[in-house]
Amino acid sequence: MRSHWADAHTDYASPGARPGPRGLADSAADWRHHLEAETRNGWLLRGNAMVEALASGRPIHLMHTTVALDAIRASGQLYASSGCLVAALYCAPLTAQNGGLRPHNLGSYLLETKPYTRTLVFEITPDAPVPSLGIDYLRLGGIHLRTYLRRRSFLTGAEDEQLRGAAVGRVRAAARFLDVLLAAARGTVADERAFIDDLAATVPVFPFLGYVYFEVLSEYLMLHSSSTETQRCADAGELNNRLYKRLAHRAVEGMDQLFDLSRFHPQHDELVRLISGIESGLAPGVARYVCRRLPHVFACLALAPGQDAGAFTFRGADFQDLVQAAPGLLGQMLFREMRITDRYPQLYLAFEQAKAMEAWDFWNERGIPTPFNGTIPKGEIGINPAYPRAGCRIWTAEVGAGGLVHPVEELDVSLVPRLAELRMTAMRRDGAGKAAGHARAPVSGGRRTVGV
Repeated sequence: MRSHWADAHTDYASPGARPGPRGLADSAADWRHHLEAETRNGWLLRGNAMVEALASGRPIHLMHTTVALDAIRASGQLYASSGCLVAALYCAPLTAQNGGLRPHNLGSYLLETKPYTRTLVFEITPDAPVPSLGIDYLRLGGIHLRTYLRRRSFLTGAEDEQLRGAAVGRVRAAARFLDVLLAAARGTVADERAFIDDLAATVPVFPFLGYVYFEVLSEYLMLHSSSTETQRCADAGELNNRLYKRLAHRAVEGMDQLFDLSRFHPQHDELVRLISGIESGLAPGVARYVCRRLPHVFACLALAPGQDAGAFTFRGADFQDLVQAAPGLLGQMLFREMRITDRYPQLYLAFEQAKAMEAWDFWNERGIPTPFNGTIPKGEIGINPAYPRAGCRIWTAEVGAGGLVHPVEELDVSLVPRLAELRMTAMRRDGAGKAAGHARAPVSGGRRTVGV
């Protein structure tokens, strides 16, 4: 169990290697060196203010926005939620400045775009320096698979059969392009336009690729941007979150209502136009970056450690083939297919609370009261509600002059080690109450109905 959770975390204080597939053209260490040493803002992967604050062992301040302040007051309890932080209360960092607390640029963005929410301030006093381990939600596939296998009894036979069939069907529907990704990860040079257009066409039938596509582009923007805005963020020790926010909202209509990356699939020309509109100097290199970076990321997420990338094909793969060779990918597909089933609201806690308990156990053992999003340390940080050795104070807050946040009223509220009900996690639902990712192209008989 712990090996799965260790694999899902990235250590930003040390470039230590973790097990991966064999036969790739570049190693994880090669890419880590490139990102840290050969990109304009790569130094922020290790030297950013959030990671340094955690490593200091001193009290840290975080902000959280909520629409449920009255319910929090009445119950005296705060719950965590699932999402990119798995089982933490989603926050952004605050830094003491000029008699107030300056929000991280992610926090400033949240304050600007969530005008109907209330802001809470947390002061977390850790018992020791906090390890620079970030949780990478893209690497949770093995955990999703193991949880499914252990809790299949919560499903009816028909639900289980449908879930397995849908997951395998999507893999088979996208198999041609998934094999292209493995070939590219092994060093085959792809035509940039054809590769990006095929990627875009595959996402509707294989939604997980939309998440990988977006995260690769977010990394490209944040690490390569040279804008004045990005430099201001870097001067504060922060990666610029507004870059990828602009990308998401310009690429997908309604992303402000439901942040669902299964709908993110710009074709080549649209991608170049989008990046040019964000920062023109980054447009010429974006397609090449995606063609190089995304196949490597995909292979490492999808394949089992030690699996030879050149000895496996997704064409004709059945469930057991995927369990053995591509458990990470199968787990992601099962997780995302379950999210769009009619009974998911009833099954949510049975499956996600189980993962939360494991995450809390791992974080407690490693001394992590404040886990952060480790796809890249961009400022998404949370509070582990099960951590027993840290102090926690909570206030309501107001935003004053210069955008500084000021604590107002201390609350008598406790963090509780359980997940909030799905209906309370607004970012995960749309207006009809469906979970993110429900509007997808169907697959039938293991063949594509749209796309590639």
